[in-house]
Formats: sequence, C-alpha cells, structure tokens
Amino acid sequence: MTRRYLSALVLTALVAGLGAIAPAVAQTVILPTDQYKAADQQAAILYARQLIAAGQLDAAVTQLEEFVGSHPNGVDAARFLGDLYYRQGKFDKAEAVYRQLLARDSHDKETHNRLGVVLATENHLDAAIAQFQSALPGTDSIRDLVVLHLRKGDLPAYRTDVERAASQNPSDGDLQEEYGEVLQAIHRPTEAIVYFQRSLDDDPTSIAALNGLGMAYLDVHDNVSASRYLQDCLNVDRLNYACLNNFGVAKIQKNLYGDALGVFTRAHRLEPERPEALVNFGYLADLRGDWKRAVSYYVQAVSVDPYVPESYVNLGIDYEHNGLYSLAESALLKGVAAAPWDGRIRYLLARAYAAQGEKTLALEQLRAAADSLDPDVAQIAKEESARLTTSTVTTPQ
Repeated sequence: MTRRYLSALVLTALVAGLGAIAPAVAQTVILPTDQYKAADQQAAILYARQLIAAGQLDAAVTQLEEFVGSHPNGVDAARFLGDLYYRQGKFDKAEAVYRQLLARDSHDKETHNRLGVVLATENHLDAAIAQFQSALPGTDSIRDLVVLHLRKGDLPAYRTDVERAASQNPSDGDLQEEYGEVLQAIHRPTEAIVYFQRSLDDDPTSIAALNGLGMAYLDVHDNVSASRYLQDCLNVDRLNYACLNNFGVAKIQKNLYGDALGVFTRAHRLEPERPEALVNFGYLADLRGDWKRAVSYYVQAVSVDPYVPESYVNLGIDYEHNGLYSLAESALLKGVAAAPWDGRIRYLLARAYAAQGEKTLALEQLRAAADSLDPDVAQIAKEESARLTTSTVTTPQ
C-alpha cells in the first residue's frame, strides 16, 4: 500500500547514540467539531489525521464515517476511511468501501492497490495479484506483487516476465521503473539503479523512480547520491511522505541525527497514520541509548499499522538485547502473523526460542528465515541453524 524505507536496526547490535528527541506528535491542533462538519473532504481527512496523531484512531474513524455518509462524492475521504478500517483489522468494511469505489470507477488504480492489500492479508493470493496488476502503472504495487509471487512459489517466472517486458520496451519508463522495483525487492539494489535511471531518462520528474533511486542508493550506503535523488523528489512534491521519510534515513546515514529527527517530525505530521516515521523515531531513540523510549515508538507504530514488519524487527532486537526473551517472543509471534515472509522476524524469533531452551522451535524458524529474499538474512539463518544443530542451546550473545 505504501512505498517505504525504514531504518530497521541491524541484527547484530544496537549502536550507542547522541542527541535529544522530541515528542512524535508535538503541536497537534484539532479542528472544532462544528468546523469539521462544514469542511470539504481534504479538511475531513486532515481532522481524522489530527485525531490519529492524538492517539484517537477510533474517534477518527467515527468522524470520517459521518463525513463519508453525508458526502457520497468524497472519493478521497472514502478511500482513507477504507485505509483506517484496514488498520483496525476490519477487513470486511475496508473491502466494502474499496469495492464501492471501484463500482463507480473501475480505473481507480489507488483503490485497486488498496483492495489488493486487503485480499493479500486475507490470503486470497490470485485475487490480490489481479488487483495489484490493475493498479499498474502509477502505484506502488510491485513490492506487494513480489511478495505474493514468493508466497505462490512462482517468483522466478514473475521476475522473468517483468524483465522481458522492460527489455522489449526500453523507452517505456513505467516498465523500467517496475523492474527496478522488482530488483530492489529481491535485494539487488545495484542492478535496480540501472532501471530506475532508465525510467528517469523517460521522465525526470517520476516520483517512483526518484524515490526508488534514493532507496537503492541507501541500500548500497551511498548517502550522497541517495540524498540528491530524494531531494529531487521533494523538489517535485515537497509533501511526499515516502521521499521525506527516506530523506531522513539518508540524514541518519550521514550521522546528522538532529536533522533526521526534524525530517521525520515533518513526515509524521503529514501522515500520522503511517508507521515509518514512528519506527525511525524509535531508531533515533535507540541510537541515544534510550531503548525504553524506542520501544514505546515501535509499539505506537504497530498500533497505527500492525502489518509493517520493521516495527516487530526492532521490538525483537531491543527486547533480546536487554534479555527480555519472553517479551521478544510475544512481539515476534505477532510479527510472524503480520508478515510471515519476513526472514528477519523469523531469525529473531529463533533466537528468542533458543535463549529459552526451545531448540526445536528455534530450528523451525531458522529454516523459514533461510528462505528470506535478503541474502544476508538467509546466510545468517543457515549458519545459526548449523551451529544450533550441533551444539547445546545457550543464550545468544
């Protein structure tokens, strides 16, 4: 549903940090209810976001339901209501909203994308794939398609099809960008850069390609190039949440933690219903050694969107780093339910099991982690599995 980049902590150790951190939801202003009721749909969405920022997700949904009920042409507000239903786990309500919108406009790609997310979460893989395909080009469906084809077991064939389409249509910027996203999703950022650049050759203002290049350069730790392309993205759209959040990650890579905090604060104020900036607030808190504050941000990120794996990854790392293996297990089991394909969650859950003497359960999770799309995670899982198979269980160091 979202094109994102988050600062997930490394799997080995936390880094001691510096700098102060401000509250994630400072200076929140709530519109008076009577003003809200007379507002247009963008003001209604803003009001809902302000309620979410104040920790009132249920109230935001209630107010938005009232607005949508009295404004049948408020497409953006209805779509946002569907998004909030999804975050609440009310998949039937979210699906109903999206299908109503598609009945009015079958070419609404953003709604096809969102319906695909709901269907994928409900494990309707073929139906979800059809929705994500209908959302292309122009939305961020590619990573979701990669995950779904991984779950179906036909990812190599899907990748071949997208690569062939890009090769046969070298001047089609959308197809170049889409294959770049496939490569990025399977952790081949150096190759992805080539295709994102080709997309920019076709359209230098492509948000998707600019953000994709930023993410790819972040993955290869070229923060200078990443910053340049993400700044270009913001020059095209200064309110683009994904590019703004990723620009903050580039600041982290430059050790500019205060600047990063300011960027994430701006991103969070734009879209407080999204978890990425919250995860990165937690990351900054971890850098300054305040792991309890970090955990509170990760928990908050889960509360606004329980389907993003980085929140669980960082919770698991913090709990394990502080010897709280039962808490790590609880958080990571929820992560497995939310993102069963994420090898990092599986690996960390295996460590939590091993630390508690559950060798069989640990090996089961390591086998799952060994199939990760991330080659580093897969290799670590294989090495840990071999070590655990031939040794007694000890607390991970």
